[in-house]
Amino acid sequence: MIKKASWGIIILITILIITFWETLAYGVRQAKGQLAITLNTQPIEEVLLDSTVADSIKQKIRVVQEARVFSFDQLGLERSSNYTSYYDQKGEVALWNLSASKPFALEPYTWSFPILGSFPYKGFFDPERAKIEMDELKAEDYDVRVRPVSGWSTLGWTSDPILSNMLERPEGALAELIIHELTHSTLFVKDNIEFNENLASFIGEKGAVLFLNEKYGKNSASYFEYIIGEEDHRTFRDQMLLATRKLDSLYKSFDESVSDSLKSVKKHILIDQIMNSTDTLHFHDPRYYQIFHSGRPNNAYFMSYLRYYSSKDSLEALLVDQYDNDLKLFIEGMKAFHE
Repeated sequence: MIKKASWGIIILITILIITFWETLAYGVRQAKGQLAITLNTQPIEEVLLDSTVADSIKQKIRVVQEARVFSFDQLGLERSSNYTSYYDQKGEVALWNLSASKPFALEPYTWSFPILGSFPYKGFFDPERAKIEMDELKAEDYDVRVRPVSGWSTLGWTSDPILSNMLERPEGALAELIIHELTHSTLFVKDNIEFNENLASFIGEKGAVLFLNEKYGKNSASYFEYIIGEEDHRTFRDQMLLATRKLDSLYKSFDESVSDSLKSVKKHILIDQIMNSTDTLHFHDPRYYQIFHSGRPNNAYFMSYLRYYSSKDSLEALLVDQYDNDLKLFIEGMKAFHE
């Protein structure tokens, strides 16, 4: 009886390993990549005392420290040991993000992971692995996008370090990134990435404005630089959100009589119009006019704007109408609602 039960367990485990082998292998690779970073971090106290580290890097690390304390004390985000260590990327990209969408619908390809749930993107520490999976999705006619990631949250599984490439950002954008990621480690709703990313983006931006105002004041260069940058970002993302609505309307107009080749032609014509429309917008930073010079965006690109910014107006209305424009109360309300 015992031997039969033992064989039954062995057979069951074998079946599970075979069934979930790809997911298990991916999990092991990700754990190794994260561990390689974790084992090569330095406490920020050591970095700040190191005479070989540039003063510009130390200054940005202090900004991260201040933004972190501000997030805990003034915004009520969950206290953690995140961003108390430093990882030198030596100018290299640490993580790559892969996302995909159907070619004639704004519907993401999703990956499911035990415990964590479903995600419309997938991270890779090895760019070659990202390319292999990207090519596989392309072969299945998905629109795909691979991009470098400048920061991410492990949701409490490890203590997230300051990545050296983060420090290339201006102070306001750096504070926004830290607040964004600390929002993820405070509140993360399973199987609802669009809510999670919209919320973190919204709190990150609002929190950065409050942080810069407290640290420097509204008449400071840092505050002004961030506000001007946000104006450009808002102008561009609003145009991209308008583009998603136009693309969605086009795709929904297709019926079974429309061939894929005709769909592709109409899709490319509309995307070309969207690309050219940026010339009609006003930006303080002329680099926005060059965004599409490297190639035509696809559905995976446009989906990212829905994922991060589609709920901005509704979150803004909620903040003003129900929380009297008090970001800390707003965050408390979000946590209470999703407990």
